Amino acid sequence: MASGFSPLDEELGLLPGKLTPRLQQSVVRMGAWMAFERAARELKYLLGVELSETSVRRLTEKAGAAIVAVEEAEVERLEAEAAEAPAGPALQLLSVDGAMVPLVGREWTEVKTLAIGEVRTEIEERSGEQVIKTSELSYFSRCLGSDEFARQALIETHRRGLERAKRVCAVCDGAEWEQKFIDYHRPDAVRILDFPHAAEYVAAAGRSVYGEGSAEFGRWFDAQRHQLRHGEEEEVLSELRRLAQQEPSSQELIEEKLQYLRKRREMIRYQEFAEAGYPIGSGCVESANKVVIQARMKQAGMHWARENVNPMAALRNVACNDRWEEAWPQIARQLRQERMIQRLQKHPQPMPILPEVMADEIKRKDALLPEVTPSKESAAKDQKPRQKGSRPAPDHPWRKFSFGKGRFRDFKK
Repeated sequence: MASGFSPLDEELGLLPGKLTPRLQQSVVRMGAWMAFERAARELKYLLGVELSETSVRRLTEKAGAAIVAVEEAEVERLEAEAAEAPAGPALQLLSVDGAMVPLVGREWTEVKTLAIGEVRTEIEERSGEQVIKTSELSYFSRCLGSDEFARQALIETHRRGLERAKRVCAVCDGAEWEQKFIDYHRPDAVRILDFPHAAEYVAAAGRSVYGEGSAEFGRWFDAQRHQLRHGEEEEVLSELRRLAQQEPSSQELIEEKLQYLRKRREMIRYQEFAEAGYPIGSGCVESANKVVIQARMKQAGMHWARENVNPMAALRNVACNDRWEEAWPQIARQLRQERMIQRLQKHPQPMPILPEVMADEIKRKDALLPEVTPSKESAAKDQKPRQKGSRPAPDHPWRKFSFGKGRFRDFKK
């Protein structure tokens, strides 16, 4: 097990804490897929490692916060560099929706999710009919305001080449924030109101007149639904206007549903959409709400602290997008960097003190520097005038020279 943390750990691949890097990754991966208590039990059974539910929660949420930070930094880089997206497919699906998640204190919050995929048409072998299928789905989820969610989703839309896809169809339930999302990323997308959502508005109007569950309502709704699906949407709107005039008691409700559909008249041309090869249902993002978010974050007894919603949503995206091997090195690097910053803030490093050996070496080199020879003028000022008849001092260099007869002759030569 690793203990402590130092800059060398970056090179060795170690992580802060007492767990080995591989074990810590296993803990986080399990925490992303199952409840923390269950993950702790599975770790003990499979690996013989005993960790508390609290430890599993802490490590998982910390790793989730790390990938959130990594992706936010990448969004800033993409915006700053105006990076060109990779080429997208011939026809791409864009769909967004929200799902509610329980918070601590009996509150709820909405986690928005983007589902993006590729659309293709196939001929079914048995019936010989054309079938529209969406594949290569990936997701981005966050608990954010609509504007910031659209901005942060850039990391996924850029990766999937949404900007350069030849055609994009956006299937949503008609909420205003969803339309703004489309405006932000692909304003030229073909906008389609989710067919079951539109049909429910028609059904609500009919129930107010014929009654819930009555045979008459069943027959009426089947006929309206068939017309709505097969290019007779104008006839459906006319029928709703007739009902509003026929039943004054339900007029306000019917007018509300009629106004909603009338405002989205261009988004309910379902026969034309199907013939062009576009899906008319937003089932992919509704499934994402359940599989990516609610399956992990809306289990019995679960309540999340608000600050931990996005970390878990981000980890769920990594897991459900099958990008764990790609994301974990980024998570580990971010965790190491954050730990290093915390250590520096807690224990600021003083200015380094030179070792004695290095200090002595500096002194030695200074001693070897050439002496500056003073000029004649400065030397003359500094030198005192010599008195007549004075003799050199006992330690003068002249007194060290022997002026014997033989040596003096040699010296003169």
